[in-house]
Amino acid sequence: MFELSNDIIIAKSVTLVEQGAISQLTDNLANEVRIALVYNGISHTVMLASPQDIEAFAIGFTISERIVSNINEIKGVDLEYVENGIIVHIEITQRCFMVLKEQRRSMAGRTGCGLCGVSQLEEAVKPIKRVDDSVMFNLELLPKILAEIKDRQQNFELTGATHAAIGINKNGEVIHTYEDIGRHIALDKLIGAFSQRNAEKPAAVLLTSRASFEMVQKAASAGVEIMFAISAVTALAADIAEKSNITLVGFCRQGRATIYSHPHRLLSNAQPVALKSKAS
Repeated sequence: MFELSNDIIIAKSVTLVEQGAISQLTDNLANEVRIALVYNGISHTVMLASPQDIEAFAIGFTISERIVSNINEIKGVDLEYVENGIIVHIEITQRCFMVLKEQRRSMAGRTGCGLCGVSQLEEAVKPIKRVDDSVMFNLELLPKILAEIKDRQQNFELTGATHAAIGINKNGEVIHTYEDIGRHIALDKLIGAFSQRNAEKPAAVLLTSRASFEMVQKAASAGVEIMFAISAVTALAADIAEKSNITLVGFCRQGRATIYSHPHRLLSNAQPVALKSKAS
């Protein structure tokens, strides 16, 4: 039987073998708990996530998965802590709930395993949603942000087991940082935070992970125009970013960035990257 806890970090006694020497020490482990998302009284899904910023996660997931189209269609979020996890009760408008019920009914009728996953291949990739063209970002600001990442990933520093999604304003200042064991959930938490009323929307989002198509899809759902990733970009992610009008940048390192789509939002040495790349 697993001992469940809602602590973010769990200390555990371990045995370390290093260069032939054996020692006992305490290691910090990133916790993960079951989180059930319930819409208008009907259970929708159960996720494993870090037990922090749960309300932001619920709001971000609801928006990024297009269960609602904007924050005004979420009427309330309540957390219920139970013995084996956290139940999140989310109240959405009746119109959104009827659409969600119809989707569930359609899925259940086409698959033998109920709602355990995407029932048809085409449902894995959502319809393209194009974002606006309202921001520009200077790549000269990126090195300073990259240098700050370690200090802003407190859970990663303790455990080495979490990802972060970081919101950046047009001046290169970090305005939001959310961590989770799951990179998708870290992004959902960030989306939930800036989607709330009177919250500052970032000019760009930085991921401490690779950028897969689901991450780009979530960004498009939330209207994110620029996405930076520390690691690689998948082919499908680049394709969806191109179609969604998202500027997607991978392999962000000190002095380096690989731009996969829509470079027109980026500046380098005060000049548009798009013009410089065409000239070369």
